[in-house]
Amino acid sequence: MSTVFNFTFVPWFRAVAPYIHKFRHQTFVVAVAGEAIAAGKLPNLVQDLALIQSMGVRVVLVHGFRPQVDEQLRAKGHKARFHNGIRITDGITLDCAQEAAGQLRFEIEAAFSMGLPNTPMADARVRVISGNFITARPVGIVDGIDFQHSGVVRKVDVAGITRALDMGALVLLSPFGFSLTGEAFNLAMEEVATSVAVALQADKLIFITEIPGIRVRPFDPPGDDNPIDTELSLADAEAILARAPAPTHPTDPAFYLQHCVRACKGGVERSHIIPFAVDGSLLLEVYVHDGIGTMVVDERLENLREATPDDVGGILQLIEPFEKDGTLVKRSRTEIERDIANYTILEHDGVIFGCAALYPYPEAKTGEMAALTVSPQAQGQGDGEKLLKRIEQRARLMGLESIFVLTTRTMHWFLKRGFQPVSPDWLPEARKRKYNWDRRSQVLVKRLV
Repeated sequence: MSTVFNFTFVPWFRAVAPYIHKFRHQTFVVAVAGEAIAAGKLPNLVQDLALIQSMGVRVVLVHGFRPQVDEQLRAKGHKARFHNGIRITDGITLDCAQEAAGQLRFEIEAAFSMGLPNTPMADARVRVISGNFITARPVGIVDGIDFQHSGVVRKVDVAGITRALDMGALVLLSPFGFSLTGEAFNLAMEEVATSVAVALQADKLIFITEIPGIRVRPFDPPGDDNPIDTELSLADAEAILARAPAPTHPTDPAFYLQHCVRACKGGVERSHIIPFAVDGSLLLEVYVHDGIGTMVVDERLENLREATPDDVGGILQLIEPFEKDGTLVKRSRTEIERDIANYTILEHDGVIFGCAALYPYPEAKTGEMAALTVSPQAQGQGDGEKLLKRIEQRARLMGLESIFVLTTRTMHWFLKRGFQPVSPDWLPEARKRKYNWDRRSQVLVKRLV
């Protein structure tokens, strides 16, 4: 095994570990568009779902079947009909939907049963349970259109799904529901997934879709200057829906977003829209800091705040690699616990990925900014500047007129942000006595007044 692999894999795996711990025993409702299965993405999706389940996540999988039903209809010479984005399900369409759902369920269960050696599914042992967990009622007649066998979710069998999850099974749901009289209704996959997520009070609702997510400017063309917005507050998502025309097609900006908003308002902590075109998008969204698609959340997950004693472990884990390579001076747990009030941290979803400390020298009207650190997985996104600004703000509130840093490797970063080099003799007397002449750190000062 190459040394390069070792030095990339080990830090990556350590960075992923907090998310593995965080999501263990949580419930994810994962909705996969039928287009993903038609595009041949099922084997890799199944492997990724089996992997996250093996790490303790409780998974409910809802599959769509739009293209599969359309294919069955074409084979029978019957035209697909929609109104306001909802399929009109006559008798022939219902037969086609049942055939498509049965075939897809068979394919999905077969894929979860694979266990070839030297593959990601080796020894996976995923038990799949499906059944009549959804009670439905007819859409009825809307705008003079009779939707016939199209339905909407009336009730979710929460107890039944929970029992299956408690047994360690993956629950598989097709977009079908049954009435109290035994009638079958064709449902929208998006509505089933959202209703189940709300009923279960799931931790995440994840749509694996045709679109990469919601753009920063959702109604403008994609481009380098209009990237995917990786995190939308509920208020921002509602503002987009207010401006967007009524969605009729899955590629419309509001199509999946409306369900994400409904889920968040119904108590689901986070809803995601991610692309099936990117291999491993589910793992990238769940276990990587900024994800790959768009997450809708009731409140911003990124939090810049002053540290508390509970943050000591996270700070130690963050700065340890930089202490080992000599970028930072080593600090013991005792030192950090003693000085924790001096620290500011930047966290995302409960994981600390940035920190800095301010040690004031009031007699000299200056303060030292120390231990400025941003996780390698989050660098290059302006988080260092956020921490610097907060330290400057804290220093001004203390009446300090400048801040200084000692650095051996990041001098240019500070010079670009207004720091000026000075002699170590400039340092306050108390700090000068602790200056390590062997380390030969550069002293840089930034005036605040």
